[in-house]
Amino acid sequence: MLVFAVQLLCVIPARLGSTRLPHKPLRLLSGEPLVRLVTRRALELGVAQEVVVATDDQRIVDAVAPLGVEGVLTDPALRSGTERVAAVAGMARFARFDAVLNLQGDEPFLARAAVEGAVERVQGGDPIGTAAAPLAADDLTNPHRVKVVVDGRGHALRFSRALPASAAWSCEVVVRHHIGIYAYERRALLRWAALPEAAEERAEGLEQVRPLAYGIPIGVGQIDVPAAPSVDTDEDLAAAERYADTMSQRVGR
Repeated sequence: MLVFAVQLLCVIPARLGSTRLPHKPLRLLSGEPLVRLVTRRALELGVAQEVVVATDDQRIVDAVAPLGVEGVLTDPALRSGTERVAAVAGMARFARFDAVLNLQGDEPFLARAAVEGAVERVQGGDPIGTAAAPLAADDLTNPHRVKVVVDGRGHALRFSRALPASAAWSCEVVVRHHIGIYAYERRALLRWAALPEAAEERAEGLEQVRPLAYGIPIGVGQIDVPAAPSVDTDEDLAAAERYADTMSQRVGR
């Protein structure tokens, strides 16, 4: 396990009013609320000095309380997970942290390599870091699988739900499966959240489009293994249940 030089706060944004999967943080996976599984994964990774859940509903605070993790109620009107994370990071009691990790509330099986890749990009000088995995053939046209175009220096050029036109690529550009993890320099996070929503952001329905639209670089830590299932739809939830069963069987052997 890598030891990072920065003091890292992990914030898990969990909004009850998800449009694609209503009450998503409280939907059961392996018999537990999804948000609790994600929070437990953050604790297992052990890369942050503190883990906090940022939410718009007391029921989510109650769901993570058995893990000893603080839940912070944030403004229900916040438009994105990053804005919710920034609302927590901007509180005086969290001012000591150099960097902030946003582990999205639909990533219960997030790979350690993805987290380390995102944080390493920030430690290496990028204001924002994220991660990406190989893009499976079945996901090329799946709008629920976000694609990221990465240049030869490991910087994101574009995020999209659609497969970007190949005519726009160069030999040094690759298209990968974007993973829902972000690391930010504290100042970059607060700047992102303060910026107006970008037109491209509204069109794609992707918050990560905003910093690129305003010229803020995003470094991409690229992992070699396929991304574990995230949960965005009922179909994803069923796939995640099958994945969890498979992992449990492997451990039990």
